[in-house]
Amino acid sequence: RRTGPVHRRRAVADILTRPMSPDLPLVRVVVLNFDGGDMTLDCLDSLLATDWPSDRLEIVMVDNASLDDVVERVATDERYRSVRVLEPLANLGFAGGCNLGIGVTGDHDYVALLNNDATIAPDWLRAMVPVAESDDAIGAVAAKMLFASRFHGIEFEVPDASHIVQGEQRLLGVRVSGVRIDGERVDDRLAFDEGFHGVEPPQLRDGEEIARWSSASAALRVAADGSEPTTISVRLSCLEPRAFTLRSAIDTVTGTVGAEAQWFDVRIPAEPFDVINNAGSNLFAGGFAGDRGFLEVDEGQYDEPAEVFAWCGGAVLLKRAYLDDVGTFDERFFVYYEDTDLSWRGRLRGWRYVYEPGALVRHHHAQSSVVGSEVFRFHTERNRLLLLARNAPAAMAWRSGLGEVRRVVTATIRHYVLRPLTLRLPARAEVGHRWKVCGSYLRLLPTTLRDRWMTQRSVAREAVMEWEVVKWPTV
Repeated sequence: RRTGPVHRRRAVADILTRPMSPDLPLVRVVVLNFDGGDMTLDCLDSLLATDWPSDRLEIVMVDNASLDDVVERVATDERYRSVRVLEPLANLGFAGGCNLGIGVTGDHDYVALLNNDATIAPDWLRAMVPVAESDDAIGAVAAKMLFASRFHGIEFEVPDASHIVQGEQRLLGVRVSGVRIDGERVDDRLAFDEGFHGVEPPQLRDGEEIARWSSASAALRVAADGSEPTTISVRLSCLEPRAFTLRSAIDTVTGTVGAEAQWFDVRIPAEPFDVINNAGSNLFAGGFAGDRGFLEVDEGQYDEPAEVFAWCGGAVLLKRAYLDDVGTFDERFFVYYEDTDLSWRGRLRGWRYVYEPGALVRHHHAQSSVVGSEVFRFHTERNRLLLLARNAPAAMAWRSGLGEVRRVVTATIRHYVLRPLTLRLPARAEVGHRWKVCGSYLRLLPTTLRDRWMTQRSVAREAVMEWEVVKWPTV
């Protein structure tokens, strides 16, 4: 049954208006706990409060060798008597832990994956299941993930951002060294978007409380605490005079700042706003995967269903037929890119994925891992190479793998040959990191290429890559 967009909308609307009935699909929800503590219990509570009939819902919690007491609390609390707990007594990673939950004995029509640091709206499944039922070719339905907190914030524009430090590769705008909201310090509530560079040690003797450089454009956000603030104040400086603009929804402040730090005040609305975490996943040039809409203020721009390249494993509904056809996660990935790999493998088999904005999830981002950490960098960099080796057109996979080898050689030469002469090149730790990534990739490459060769495809690899440039259509 493959239907057009208009008929799909009618089918979805028809199913949404039906009363609950015993013949609704059986949904298994898999939640992976890794030292989630109270967040995991909040996740389970939200699942138990869903309006999907309890006799058509199975909740499976896989504990990935946690050191917290969640397993004991679930086992002894009457509220969680229906939750099925699996303890592999080892950290299987996201891929292995989810595979264990997906494959446990018992019947089901769908598998939903939900991060343990997320909570769902009661009608989460009521929004996704009809979309999946509307077309046999839809293998997965992606939810709308918002950050758990709501925010106040301001935008930065620094048109003359430049490489003002000799040898510095980053484009630097202004340096933020302090933030106040209505005069109160709020360091523990700050969130910087991707327009800001990483954390630096503050120069305490200069009065710095924090230290973050912006690029040409960036956004600073403060998690809401239930109050109704009126002003965000920021302490700015730059190594050379630099013009800037600060904006909120109700105020615009322009100025120039130099080496001497100054405070600037921006009026903000009392009402906080939501920020997008994921609205389906994109594939970008070079084979990089990313969250669609990540860090954008939610202004309704993702309020329409859309076909997407991939789904995020943090909140998704997977059709049983899709998993039976394509398989489950590749456990060599352990964590990161495993969902993009399974999505890509499905596309090669002709499956499609739809983002459904009515399935609302609130997510505490990066609670089980630290973005930018050694573990994060190793797995994201290595797994992207494995992803391409298994799924991408041969030329793209070859270029990416060869590029990693070149980076290792270049980093080694720069460190052991050029660094003693300049003393301003990458530290040895970066060389070690590059060797670790490349070595692990090369060790896993033979079995990855074997799986690539054995993959049965109904869609050409080159055709799948058209999603890099195709604008996401509305369903």
